Amino acid sequence: MNLHSIPRASERRPISLTVKSRVRSRVVFVDLIDISEGGCKIRAKAGFAEIGDRVTMKVNGINAPLGSIAWIEGQVAGVAFEGAMHPAVVDYLCEQHDTRELGARLRRLL
Repeated sequence: MNLHSIPRASERRPISLTVKSRVRSRVVFVDLIDISEGGCKIRAKAGFAEIGDRVTMKVNGINAPLGSIAWIEGQVAGVAFEGAMHPAVVDYLCEQHDTRELGARLRRLL
């Protein structure tokens, strides 16, 4: 499987956060690139995981559903959640990110 062969059940929403995760019982910090109810795209050091590895993540203090690595292309990987993240939680995380991003931009301008 790869990025282009997996059907999407829900819209992926862009987000840019570094989150603490666990892969093969190791703590790994990953960059969250996008998120949806059914999964997310992450970036980390090459070789951090293999297809099929289980992944746990805590995003802004919220535990994401248990996931597994569905595909890997270089440093970027797709995570398929085993359960669904509630749409309201995805909305909340994206709104929090948008608010912080706007605040950071305003601080740079002032």
